[in-house]
Amino acid sequence: MQSDFAIQIENLSKTYGKRSKRVQALRGINLDVQRGQVFGFLGPNGAGKTTTIRLILDLIRPSQGSVCVFGKDVRRQHDVLRNVGAIVEQATFYPFLTGAKNLEVIADVGDHDVKRIPELLDSVGLSNQVDKRVSSYSTGMRQRLGLAAALLGDPQLLILDEPTAGLDPAGMHDVRTHLRELVDREQKTVFLSSHLLAEVEQVCDRVAIIHRGEIIRKGKVGDLLRGHTQLRIEVLPLDTAKQVLEQNWEISPANVEQATQTMESGWITLITSAAEAPAIVRCLVDAGVDIFQLTSQSKTLEAYFLEATEEASNND
Repeated sequence: MQSDFAIQIENLSKTYGKRSKRVQALRGINLDVQRGQVFGFLGPNGAGKTTTIRLILDLIRPSQGSVCVFGKDVRRQHDVLRNVGAIVEQATFYPFLTGAKNLEVIADVGDHDVKRIPELLDSVGLSNQVDKRVSSYSTGMRQRLGLAAALLGDPQLLILDEPTAGLDPAGMHDVRTHLRELVDREQKTVFLSSHLLAEVEQVCDRVAIIHRGEIIRKGKVGDLLRGHTQLRIEVLPLDTAKQVLEQNWEISPANVEQATQTMESGWITLITSAAEAPAIVRCLVDAGVDIFQLTSQSKTLEAYFLEATEEASNND
């Protein structure tokens, strides 16, 4: 029976070292990734993202728990990983070979069809770089080549660790578009680890946030952000406005911004609905604060992420 899930993680833990040097990288995480979606895996540096990916790919052994890919335990039925393409951290290649030759080597080792190489190089924007040695490639070009390598076996599941690292905005857009096409047109599944939250928000269907080895939030992007509106206000003086507002409203973390280095005006972002705007304006005017602009906006995934991780840190 075919599994509806591309990835199923159950009670997964990983501990490194012994005794006083013991470090618990993962703490019993549970996660399901359905087929046919782009799934974002988010977390600060050192949160456990790469450790989780290495466990999914059976590159390291878990201390506890299990990982299933397409319904098969990766440790007991290792062959299921032939249907997985991956970039783990930065892609590495033979620098003295061209991009095309590197892919030919990978295709030979993995018994993949070399006839796919020109098409893949074109799809990642490297068709005009095929005869150049990888030693001349930029970091972004190596990442593009890594994506082509991950797709060589025409896998149904792509696991990508920071795939847009080193890419310029145009390159990020190209990769984002390509990943959506792989899911929407070819019904593949993409598991994407990234710290570029604006990119994740645009491309992902669902996300999970990991913090200090634990999953602290997960769900559809739209569901997580629904109902989380913000009011953004430009005020003068900034310090007075902040003192007045924080008595009755929640100020978004890291969202008090001085407008210039020479003025006392600035922006404050409040986690509240537009219905609170009249009361906020009255409160500020009564305190002698000038208001230049007030706008209502939905919370970004980045703001949601910062608040979720800060709350988790405060609860530790």
